Amino acid sequence: MRDDETPPQTPTGTLSPATPTASGTDTPATQAGPAAWLLRLVAVGLVLTALNLRPAITSLGALLEEVRDGLHMSGSVAGVLTSVPPLCFAVFGIMAPRLARRFGPGAVVCAGMTAITAGLVIRPLVGGTAGFLAASALALMGIAVSNVLMPVIVKRWFPDRVGSMTGLYSMALALGTSLAAAVTVPMTEAMGGSWKAGLGIWAALAAVAILPWIPLVRDRHTASGQPSAEQVRAPELRITRSRTAWALACFFGLQATAAYITMGWMPQIFRDAGVSAGTAGVLLAVTMAMGVPLAFVIPRVAARMRNQGPIVVFLGSCGLIGYAGLFLAPSGGAWAWAVLLGVSNCAFPLALTMISMRSRSGAGVVRLSAFAQSCGYLISIPGPLLVGVLYQHSGGWGLPIGLMAALMVPQMVVGTLAGRDRTIEDEC
Repeated sequence: MRDDETPPQTPTGTLSPATPTASGTDTPATQAGPAAWLLRLVAVGLVLTALNLRPAITSLGALLEEVRDGLHMSGSVAGVLTSVPPLCFAVFGIMAPRLARRFGPGAVVCAGMTAITAGLVIRPLVGGTAGFLAASALALMGIAVSNVLMPVIVKRWFPDRVGSMTGLYSMALALGTSLAAAVTVPMTEAMGGSWKAGLGIWAALAAVAILPWIPLVRDRHTASGQPSAEQVRAPELRITRSRTAWALACFFGLQATAAYITMGWMPQIFRDAGVSAGTAGVLLAVTMAMGVPLAFVIPRVAARMRNQGPIVVFLGSCGLIGYAGLFLAPSGGAWAWAVLLGVSNCAFPLALTMISMRSRSGAGVVRLSAFAQSCGYLISIPGPLLVGVLYQHSGGWGLPIGLMAALMVPQMVVGTLAGRDRTIEDEC
């Protein structure tokens, strides 16, 4: 078992937070850690936040055809809509470290959950495409800053449980993703068939996630209650000089490309193959649900390995087989392809784990998380849009699926490079 999975104990038996040493590494603090109730509150906040990081996207994927008809969207415009999530994640995610330094991570995540709630409430109420995109962007802004700060909060409050806590919130994220994909269509039908009601209902879950962060709004210090000396040294870290950081950013971007194409277009692929809308939503839910157990297992396994390259290759291979199946027999083997693509999509929790492992300090994780996720989401923007254009102009799914499969190869290459046993401090 690796050291980052073995919690040091204080004399009173409480979990000890990490404090920076002169060398910049995290070591157990000598003073008692934060109160147990506070750690539990942060853990609950992590889980509830993670549950809300994808329903705004996968609920839309399940009802994309109805939204297109209701707002009179073309295939190309729908492709733009599926590209909005990574664009917002890239633009707003880069703001997260600065906001966290000024207001504290808890306050920023609380504001993020509020933005998600507001966006999901407003989105069904607007009558045009522009307003729908603006409300979606508001929700996605909240998701963006929370995305970046999740690894940061784990490193800050649970430095000795990086693998376990990353697995916990990754599992919750996958659960929220699959739940939205599975029940959005049935809930929409139960509420009279209105896609507006089917999308708006998810605001209730987001509102609940605001509550655990309210007590942490004024917290601007480390988990130990001391100012972070790491932040003084953070500007000296020139992350753009790190090859590992760039490899991790590219890996994050390519896995995000695959994930958002899947969430945005996979139900349509199955529906065009003759699968009913309800079954197509369930198939997307199966794909997302694969991440529930695997998102907990993979980070724990990855945290025990010095090199995560073998996991990268395994996940990529599952993706290649799944895309081949979608091309050759989309309806005949639909359930198998959904499972394989679900396994492949678990590159996301692996990437989050590597972000936490590729830096020795909390400040480094902040910088690396913002850099890898913002650059990664920028890289992923053209993918869903290009799929929409190819689908509209080719009249079928052959070319789009070929593109998805082709992108899996460089994903495996850069993921293997990012998985090597080194830290960004060694390269900057």
